[in-house]
Amino acid sequence: MLKKNEIYRSEITDLTSEGNGVCHIDGIAVFVPNTAVGDIADVKIVKVLKNYCFGIIDKLIQPSADRTENDCPVYSKCGGCLFRHISYEAECRTKASIVENAFRRIGGLSPVFEEFCGAENTSCYRNKAQYPLAEIDGKAVCGFFAPRSHRLIPVTDCKLQPVIFSEILQFVLEYINEKKISVYSETSNTGIIRHIYLREGAHSKEIMLCIVARKDISRQLSALCGLITQKFDTIKSIVLNINPDRTNVILGKKCITLWGNDTISDTMCGNKVDISPLSFYQVNTIQAERLYRKALEYAQPDINDTIADLYCGAGTIGLSMADKAKKIVGVEIIPEAIENAKSNAEKNEIYNTEFYCGDAGEIFGKLRSEGCSPDIIVVDPPRKGCSDDTLRLIAESDCKKVVMISCNPSTAARDAKILSDYGFDVEKVSGFDLFPRTGHVECVVLLTKLQQYKREKLEK
Repeated sequence: MLKKNEIYRSEITDLTSEGNGVCHIDGIAVFVPNTAVGDIADVKIVKVLKNYCFGIIDKLIQPSADRTENDCPVYSKCGGCLFRHISYEAECRTKASIVENAFRRIGGLSPVFEEFCGAENTSCYRNKAQYPLAEIDGKAVCGFFAPRSHRLIPVTDCKLQPVIFSEILQFVLEYINEKKISVYSETSNTGIIRHIYLREGAHSKEIMLCIVARKDISRQLSALCGLITQKFDTIKSIVLNINPDRTNVILGKKCITLWGNDTISDTMCGNKVDISPLSFYQVNTIQAERLYRKALEYAQPDINDTIADLYCGAGTIGLSMADKAKKIVGVEIIPEAIENAKSNAEKNEIYNTEFYCGDAGEIFGKLRSEGCSPDIIVVDPPRKGCSDDTLRLIAESDCKKVVMISCNPSTAARDAKILSDYGFDVEKVSGFDLFPRTGHVECVVLLTKLQQYKREKLEK
């Protein structure tokens, strides 16, 4: 076994999705943060576990050719950008490997891995940002939590957010401090304002300002509405979200529109969409449009096909396929998102859609019992993946193919393996980078129904 505080010279041979470099010392895997493949370094062991260790660089002997200059002053503290110290080309290679390894190692699958789709723009690409607040030296500040903690790192100028977000943040913080509105403390469960939450339409440039507070402070924010909209004419909606609970969940269930519209508008794959504070919407619109085009390419619907869009959010995926299919049936558990989906369909004069609110597995099961038999199923589940009920109902359906969009290759590989055991062929996987410089990576998976259906799996 390796010894804590001992120093060993080794070469970094791989990177994990957590941004740690991997080297092997005496046959033991050692995870080393802030390293790049090809680094040769003296590694100091800081934690010894049964099957692996953690280390830090004591001295960088020979830097990797993948290394690049970091351009963010809080990169090492914030923890949001895990790959800002390497070139974007190296990051894409790493993420392509993460996707492939998940399907090969977790799923035991060997689909065709198509070319990884990197982003054209690696900065200022996010259309959404949520900033927690804290009081430091008697003043309200905002930023992001340090990794694995709720210790706030003050940040207003994040490289991943639009420049205008920084300007709006500064304005709101000055107002909060001038009016002496208290900010929330997690430890004491006191204070009022919890988060500043911003959304922007990537194409429309419309901005929503949402302030998350423990109680209704509409009166205290009324002057802000007039002042900030005079300075920033792209702000089209100001919303107060009330979250009184002692929880890590950012948004509460109640929203009060203080100024302007309840939603902002944008376009996705040519369709107009309304976005509310609570509705899911991909944070990198340009890359999401490319991802949805790949999903459509995999689905290849014809005009007689019914498509079930499970975990449909505001309906953007299904609506992007509606003109190619007979019918779109969307299911989503968040009521506000379903209302957005219905509104989006109506706004775009798309009339071959139906949207239902509830658990994907439960609603899909009910629809099947009523005779809804989709030809193609599209799923875009949360990071935890599809529920067991949803997977079983997909397997029991008569669909000819499944298109899975996932923000977690590990759970996508797990779910694809389960569906393969039920009689699906996992044909293709395409990796997409919707979150450049971070550790996140998405993928699209094509599964087709085999001729010989493994009925015994369903009967167990």
